Amino acid sequence: MTTYGILIFEGAEELDFVGPWEVFTASSMLREQVDTVVLIAEHSNPVRCNKGMRVLSDHTFSDHPQLDVLLVPGGNGTRVQVHNSALIQWISKESSRVAWVTSVCTGALLLHEAGPARGKRVATHYAFEEPLQSRGDITVVKDARYVVDGTVVTSQGVSAGIDMSLWLIGRIHGREHARAVRRYIQYEPAPPYMADVPLS
Repeated sequence: MTTYGILIFEGAEELDFVGPWEVFTASSMLREQVDTVVLIAEHSNPVRCNKGMRVLSDHTFSDHPQLDVLLVPGGNGTRVQVHNSALIQWISKESSRVAWVTSVCTGALLLHEAGPARGKRVATHYAFEEPLQSRGDITVVKDARYVVDGTVVTSQGVSAGIDMSLWLIGRIHGREHARAVRRYIQYEPAPPYMADVPLS
């Protein structure tokens, strides 16, 4: 049994955590509901995310179950939350207890502030690579969709969290299981406009 804890906070980017949520819950469904996926916030009030979605957490920092995986999303809210001592201390504490620490997008900023990303190779949103690198004691990898450094797994922005989460469940439960989850959620990216050419 695996328990996934997904942090949410004011200004979190929606797909940063909803994408992994879909992967983890689909994984649990295919494993006959033996895994648990929970949303965790500092308080029990509704959380307003980056694009306006309002979300209720399942637990707060003080009452969640023991976690095996911690996922920290990004979003504009990270610029405020990096100064939230309660949130940073919680990430630091939980990171020492879980098997895997993960982030999506600028969630890597919070992992750096809390400690788990220090001295690590990480991925983050392309627009935040230089600011994160300038904080020191971290190596930002620019060309990787996600980066694995020990038990810390970080991804680029927004949709990249889906790729990272599929890799992670493959690492935990096997590649064939991850392929089954990918097929179930029909994740076969074929982005439009990739072959556009300018009109003359």
